[in-house]
Amino acid sequence: MDSVLTIDRLGHQGDGIAPGPVYAPRALPGEVVQGRIEGDRLVDMRVVTPSSDRVRAPCRHYAACGGCALQHAGDGFVAGWKQQVVATALAAQGIETAFRPIHTSSPGSRRRATFAARRTKKGVTVGFHGRASDTIADTDACHILHPEVLAARAAAADLALSGGSRKGALAVSVTRSRMGADIAVTGGKPLDDALRQTLPGIARAHDLARLTWDGEVVALRRPPVQVFGRAEVVPPPGAFLQATPDGEAALLASVRDAVGAAQRIVDLFAGCGTFALPLAEGADVLAVEGDAAMTAALDKGWRGAQGLKRVQAEARDLFRRPLLPAELARFDAAVIDPPRAGAEAQTQALAQAQVPVIASVSCNPVTFARDAGTLIRSGYRLEWVQVVDQFRWSPRIELAARFALSHMAA
Repeated sequence: MDSVLTIDRLGHQGDGIAPGPVYAPRALPGEVVQGRIEGDRLVDMRVVTPSSDRVRAPCRHYAACGGCALQHAGDGFVAGWKQQVVATALAAQGIETAFRPIHTSSPGSRRRATFAARRTKKGVTVGFHGRASDTIADTDACHILHPEVLAARAAAADLALSGGSRKGALAVSVTRSRMGADIAVTGGKPLDDALRQTLPGIARAHDLARLTWDGEVVALRRPPVQVFGRAEVVPPPGAFLQATPDGEAALLASVRDAVGAAQRIVDLFAGCGTFALPLAEGADVLAVEGDAAMTAALDKGWRGAQGLKRVQAEARDLFRRPLLPAELARFDAAVIDPPRAGAEAQTQALAQAQVPVIASVSCNPVTFARDAGTLIRSGYRLEWVQVVDQFRWSPRIELAARFALSHMAA
């Protein structure tokens, strides 16, 4: 028998939540919905009374594709909800602060994506998995991807035909670079002699800059350059990059604002130099990153650039060996951009070192709030938060924030 429910709120994955709790995908607060309850999920849902925030999804693949979760909600609602998620996470730690206006990346600007590509009896399917499903939605159009990333579907199809199997899907990660598409493939056949001969031809046919197969570069036609300030960097295959150029620019602007005129900066979890290299235009920077290949790319980019101050790149696992207070004490400012798990031990060391200013970048409001609590209890003030929505129509949230010692806060 169907149940009729009223949605109270959205969860962190973008699902509507009714009392119980019962989770209703693609439902909005205040809506009355009807469907069959299976466990804690509402299935075969239909909206009885729609919210005024409900809009028609712009993408024709939205019903089948799991790549987006919030195309049914208006932009103003999504922006407000993402700001509120961060405010709620902070409130759980007893923290209040000022929020700057959210920055939202435009449609068609995502510069990286991972396609699923599977051989079938009829040929090949390329797209994104459906929500909580192994089924691949064949997406020949996408409202979030840059056109050059979407065009790489054709290369993904040829890669699946040559190196995939019907037992599983290839993961084809595409990154738009200055010199063309940079593709890294996992989940395919072992790299034998036949495949080594075939793959470079696919790279030529689709004018790829670089093609990597299970970690091995099989074709390098042009260096897949990314630009960070005055430096040109060639990241290792599959390296982390911010999702959109304008989202990266918004985060960098916030980081610059946070560190101000600092002359000695430590950049923790520095990646390939997203923040370290632009900051070196005005400061000496120690860039610390756990991935040695990314550290090497950062260092090479600095050495090839003109007009930058000193950047020292260090490969170090900051979870196992965080920089200690004595190592941090010489810096005027710190930048920290950890993975989703946050950086509990490194944050404690920063707090003990009393680094005057900290620019924090995070992709997880909950761990950000936890680490913010550590800093505030150690004498810091959270001056502001800048939410950045690079992952349009998804529940993912990025943010930047400024912490300063209370006696130095603006």
